[in-house]
Amino acid sequence: MKFERSHHGILPPFMLLELDRRYGATTEFIDTLATTKRLFADSPRRGNHHYHFLPTASGSSNGERETYDCQGKTTRPGKKYRFESDKPGSDTEGNNAHDFTAMVREFYLKIHGRNSIDAHGMPMVSCFNFDRDYNNAFWDGAMMTYGRPQNNIFKSFVLLDVCGHEISHGVTEFVANIEYYGQPGALNEHLSDVFGELIEQYANGITVDKADWVIGNGIFQPGIKGTGIRNMLNPGTAYNDPSLGKDPQPGHMRDYVKMSGDNGGVHYNSGIPNRAFALFAQGVGGNAWEKAGKIWYAARTTCGARPSFGRFAYETVEACKQLGMTNLVSTLDKAWKDVGITPSKTAVDTDTPAPGGADEHGHINLLDAVA
Repeated sequence: MKFERSHHGILPPFMLLELDRRYGATTEFIDTLATTKRLFADSPRRGNHHYHFLPTASGSSNGERETYDCQGKTTRPGKKYRFESDKPGSDTEGNNAHDFTAMVREFYLKIHGRNSIDAHGMPMVSCFNFDRDYNNAFWDGAMMTYGRPQNNIFKSFVLLDVCGHEISHGVTEFVANIEYYGQPGALNEHLSDVFGELIEQYANGITVDKADWVIGNGIFQPGIKGTGIRNMLNPGTAYNDPSLGKDPQPGHMRDYVKMSGDNGGVHYNSGIPNRAFALFAQGVGGNAWEKAGKIWYAARTTCGARPSFGRFAYETVEACKQLGMTNLVSTLDKAWKDVGITPSKTAVDTDTPAPGGADEHGHINLLDAVA
C-alpha cells in the first residue's frame, strides 16, 4: 500500500481532531478533515498544467490572477469573481484573496526573481467561500482554496501569511518537490511558514526586532486566547484556550515526536526548524527577507526531495557561504545548535519510508491521532 503524501492545509489535523473532541455535537471539524482527504485523493499533484479545469485568464504569462467564489459549494473553481485587473467586488474575503496573491507574487518576483509559482508565469488561481463551514485553507497542486468558517473559533482563513504559506507549498513543489512526510514533510511545512512570515514582514516593512513571528495572525474570533496557530520564535505558545487546547509544537529536538498521524508530524515537528530560522534572523537583524530568507531560498534548491533536519541545516550553511555571507556562519550554526540540530551533509532522514512504500502503519490515515 502507498502513502498519501500531499495533504496541505494551514490547520493541522491534530487541531481539528482536538476541536472535534471538544465539539462532537457538531461535525464541521471532522467533516473538514474528511473533505480534505477526499479532495487530495482526486487532486492534481503539481502545477496547473494538470488542472481538472482550464484557466481562462490570458496575458503575458506573468502569474495572472484568477479569483473565484465557490458560493458555499464544493465545486471548484466556482464562479468568476475577479481576474487580474478587475475592480474589487463586494466580498471582503474575495478581495483579500486576490490582493494577497498579488503581494505573494511581488515578493517572489522582486526578492527572488521568480516569475510566479513555477518560475514561468503560471496563473495564480484562488477559490474562496469553499463549502459550508469548511475550516481550512490549502494549496492542492493547482490552486488556493479558502473555507469560510461559521463558528466561534475561527474568524477567517484569508490572511496574508496564510496565503503566502500555502502558495509557497507550490513553489517548494516546483523547486525541490520535497516529500510531505516525516522530517522532509516538517521541513516542507517549515519552508512555507518561513516564506509566509517573510511575505507578511516584507509587505508591512517589519524588521526582525518588531516581528511577532506568528503564523495566522487574525485567524481566531475575539475572545480566543491565542495570537495565531504557530509561533515560530517560541513554538508551543501560539494559543492556549479551553475552546481548542494548547499549542503542542516542540521547539527543540529533545522534544521531537515520531508519529503516524499528520503525515508523520509535519505540522507538529516543524516548530523545531521554525525556531532556528527565527533565532538566526534575529541574530542577523534588519529585514529577514534580505539575508536569512535568501539563504533559506537557496538551501531549498539544493536539499533534495528527502532532506533530514541535519541535511537541510548543512545546506543553509553552504548557501550562506555561496551567497557571500560567510560572516554569518557562526550565527547560523548557533541557531541550529540552540534547537538541537547539527548541520551534516551525511545526516539521513529515518522517519520517511522510501517513495511509494509503506511502513509498519501501512496506509497513512489523515485522521490518525497525534501520538
